Amino acid sequence: MEEIEQLQDDLSELIKVRRDKLKALVEAGKDPYSLIYFDKTHLSSDVLGGFDALDGQKVSVAGRIVSRRMMGKASFAHILDGTGKIQLYLKADELGEAYEEWKKYDIGDIVGASGTVFRTHMGEVSVKVAAITLLSKSLLPLPEKWHGLKDNDLRYRQRYVDLIANPEVKETFIKRGKIIKAIRDYLDGEGFIEVETPILSTLAGGASARPFVTHHNTLDLKMYMRIAPELYLKRLIVGGFEKVYEIGRMFRNEGMDIKHNPEFTMMELYQAYTDLDGMIAITQNIFDAVRKAVGAGESINYQDNQISLRTPFKVLSMNEAVKQYVGVDFSALSDTSAKKKAKELGLELEKGKDSKGYILYEAFDQFVEYRLIDPVFITEYPVEVSPLAKRIPNTDLTYRFELFICGREMGNAFAELNDPLDQRERFAAQVKLKELGDEEAQPYDEDYVTALEYGLPPTGGLGLGIDRMVMLFTDNYSIRDVMLYPTMKPRK
Repeated sequence: MEEIEQLQDDLSELIKVRRDKLKALVEAGKDPYSLIYFDKTHLSSDVLGGFDALDGQKVSVAGRIVSRRMMGKASFAHILDGTGKIQLYLKADELGEAYEEWKKYDIGDIVGASGTVFRTHMGEVSVKVAAITLLSKSLLPLPEKWHGLKDNDLRYRQRYVDLIANPEVKETFIKRGKIIKAIRDYLDGEGFIEVETPILSTLAGGASARPFVTHHNTLDLKMYMRIAPELYLKRLIVGGFEKVYEIGRMFRNEGMDIKHNPEFTMMELYQAYTDLDGMIAITQNIFDAVRKAVGAGESINYQDNQISLRTPFKVLSMNEAVKQYVGVDFSALSDTSAKKKAKELGLELEKGKDSKGYILYEAFDQFVEYRLIDPVFITEYPVEVSPLAKRIPNTDLTYRFELFICGREMGNAFAELNDPLDQRERFAAQVKLKELGDEEAQPYDEDYVTALEYGLPPTGGLGLGIDRMVMLFTDNYSIRDVMLYPTMKPRK
């Protein structure tokens, strides 16, 4: 306890010293926060990468001081900008009074420096400073004297400090941007139109999930944050669009773990006159485009697993997967035999979810999913868990797949159900589940059924989780590491 109190006292003293320095600057008419412009001509990467052309030339750079070595009348420092670090060399006899002011600067201060490019005796490309300006005073010291911010909880809460203390974190989010751009570029090139659909609506449909509830004051109306854009996007296919997609935030009132955050980013697309094979082809093409955009090969490492992204990916029906990994062929079982097998396997079934289809799905979910390391499309989902997918004729299965990589669902696709009568029955079954207490059951969307009655052409639909894709291609274990601002419980 005494050690903690001493650390707090030391921090308080450091903060006081910095505030006193700011006060002195303001009293001297040199308030750093009053500056609104600095003529920055080069980034650190420009100088480091273009030394041959810039050697001896004048440049102006700016960034945060992250280290410095004072050696009497000369000193070295590194500043961090948006592309990396560059070394500054400062001499007292050339800077005069400005050097005395420089000596009072702190690690974390943001400065602008002008000077000439040169290479030191140690071989490091640097800027010999002719003028330096304090652009913003840092009143809080960087964590652990620039040894890095290691507390993950604090890293997520104070991402701004994390990005300063752990510059490699920025690479994850640079890759995230490249991944989203690669998806857009591919889909735009295939003739898809990017659209926007409502985030607030009076029904939360399109997926099985518990929604967030809010209230519209003017209309005095209960509303929901969207859990998926699916039903709105398919309405557009009814209206005459043939290829549409949306990339945006979804909101699901569910638990938080390494794979789930209450708000997350998803890409959904719909294409008329195609089927599940068309969705498989698009999915593989998207992964190939993303892989190339981030500079990955056909084989990548994720959490000590070597994963082959060579296409085509494996295709396996859900029943085949359960038969292979669990040793049970549910296609040969009656409902009664399936329930008996569920007890033998120790499966816990929810009320109203004890049909053979639900049992098959639970067996897959609990015993198979985590074993699927290399990419595999799992197909032929039971109709009970696929209320929006087209039924395979004369079966209780649907034209649906989920893509799994390293034990995680990466994408979900349907040959979309376009029979309005069948859709009514599926919605009615969902309503019964909701009455039994299933908060994730889908609502009855009468307007969507009306849209289907006007006619939805044969359509393929695909949803991909952007966050999990970023996790895969940046080798991050937790979804919080690929979201700039993950949901956090407030500290007391």
